[in-house]
Amino acid sequence: MIVLLLFLAHLIADFWLQTDQMVKDKLKYLKKHLLHHLLVSGIALAIIWAYQFEFKHIIHYFILPLSFIIITHLLIDLLKIKLIDFVKSTRADNMKQLVFFLADQALHAAIILLSCILFFQISFADMTASLIELSGTSSLHPVNTVLFIIIIYILATSVSGHIVKYIVGSLPSEFANFEGELTLRNRMIDVQERNQPNTENSFTGEYHYFTYSSPSRSRGKLIGYIERLLVILLTVIGAYPSIAFIIAAKSIARFKQLDDRNWAEYFLLGTLSSIFLGLVLGLIVQGILM
Repeated sequence: MIVLLLFLAHLIADFWLQTDQMVKDKLKYLKKHLLHHLLVSGIALAIIWAYQFEFKHIIHYFILPLSFIIITHLLIDLLKIKLIDFVKSTRADNMKQLVFFLADQALHAAIILLSCILFFQISFADMTASLIELSGTSSLHPVNTVLFIIIIYILATSVSGHIVKYIVGSLPSEFANFEGELTLRNRMIDVQERNQPNTENSFTGEYHYFTYSSPSRSRGKLIGYIERLLVILLTVIGAYPSIAFIIAAKSIARFKQLDDRNWAEYFLLGTLSSIFLGLVLGLIVQGILM
């Protein structure tokens, strides 16, 4: 419960309570970001302190771990900001930003595990043994099951959304708005043809236009969320062939846009990345809960 609750608190503060503007200018909103972690981690530690230790030893079980988590979080965020300053926001550097993102989350997860070892007497060997015993036994406590499901939900939506965004990069506006190609044919008739209908002096002019629309990012994000959640559900119940219908449905909805090769490659990369993350999370859920 302790590890899951602290990890859930981190995900809530890092992804649910952070706006896009806070992510773009993290240094400017760093105090607000840390306040979110202070409040959410404080609530999580208060629950642990009350439930596990019956309000005993407040310094060791509440104040020290909270201070440790907040201070280390500040140091990790400052390090990430300094590193990102050296990376320009170009498509070629997306993988570097993805590495920074994954390393940042891995460091925060390591800090949470270290906090459990230092302040709550949970050894790494005990964590590993518990995870091995849980695999395929369905013996997870109901409270831990709820926490685990919420964590998987956040990983499948917000966290995976960031990963896919870094993998595919930013789509150029001409591809993002491309709807299809419209061809107009105009039959030009010569003056002589009007007087002599049987002559063949006419010709056809062909004009190509590109049609555009204003895309809704919120709808695309929601589609990605539902897609990964469906993949997780289908993976858990073992309905792997049904995953193909998700890809087919997305392809039909974007049929006209697939005429453009660059957009098609962008679409394929994003879809495969999203499906892959959904499969990985689905296999984790299947191994722990089923």
